[in-house]
Amino acid sequence: MKELLRTTDPVQLSWLTALLADQQVEVFVLDTHTSVLEGSASAIPRRLLVSDHDYELAKRLLEAAGEMDKQEPHPDSLLDGKVSLRQSTSGYRAAIDPVLLAAATPAVAGRVLDVGAGVGAAALCYASRVLGATVTGLELQPDLTAVAAENAARNELADRVTFAVGDLLRPPESITQTLFDHVMANPPYLPPGRGQAPPDPAKATAMIEGEADLLDWIEFCIRMVKPKGSITLVHRADRLDELLAHFHGRAGGIVVVPLWPGGDRPAKRVILRARRDVRTPLRLTSGLTLHHELGGFTEEALSILRDGKALAV
Repeated sequence: MKELLRTTDPVQLSWLTALLADQQVEVFVLDTHTSVLEGSASAIPRRLLVSDHDYELAKRLLEAAGEMDKQEPHPDSLLDGKVSLRQSTSGYRAAIDPVLLAAATPAVAGRVLDVGAGVGAAALCYASRVLGATVTGLELQPDLTAVAAENAARNELADRVTFAVGDLLRPPESITQTLFDHVMANPPYLPPGRGQAPPDPAKATAMIEGEADLLDWIEFCIRMVKPKGSITLVHRADRLDELLAHFHGRAGGIVVVPLWPGGDRPAKRVILRARRDVRTPLRLTSGLTLHHELGGFTEEALSILRDGKALAV
């Protein structure tokens, strides 16, 4: 099997499928059913594949139709088109996790820090929802930081959303010279040695902890937030015990929001919010169910992913 192209346009996808079928080329479309781990509302392109035997013919047909010329990098969309996001077609790709992270971070007409900002998905979703806020993103990878800045300009948010290249273990002075009202972060989900690293270096950096481990991420987030301010994380549910252990004695007022896939399946992700210099007890919410029995997003999930509403924490 070989991939011909990717598209987020269902009309284009239907037309191309019909075009190839008319020439007896069998088409396979992947990502039609988004998953909890990778899916998003209007964010993940569908991949159009054909057999190795049909690839050259299919490619010529699409070239003749002018479709292959459209495969330069193009923006995806989040929040039902409210946020336009240019990102890699092959490396790490933002899906629903940063959207949920931004939705769970308290709305404040103040300063918010996005640690590990990537191409700016969470920062831009937050800024589009909270009109009086300014967001600063810290990102280790220079290439992603450049794309994030481009995305801020693309969405006409460059006056309120900025990005800096830097390592949280050695953060730039532009980040550390002041404290933030709130901090949000989507740390790498896996510790070194757990699971197979993706071949793409950018994706591996985003998914697997490097020199900075989970404790380093949490300590940096706490250090950068004002007293009584919040730290909001999205992470794997199977590392909740580590998250709670690292926050113990460092922050309180912890709230855990399970993200349920739907049906009887266990949560794969959690949202965790904690507050600096607060000692109130931990609270576990009923969480958010993402999918209904037929596989689509629930209305509650769509109100967040599509309509930009806040996630109740």
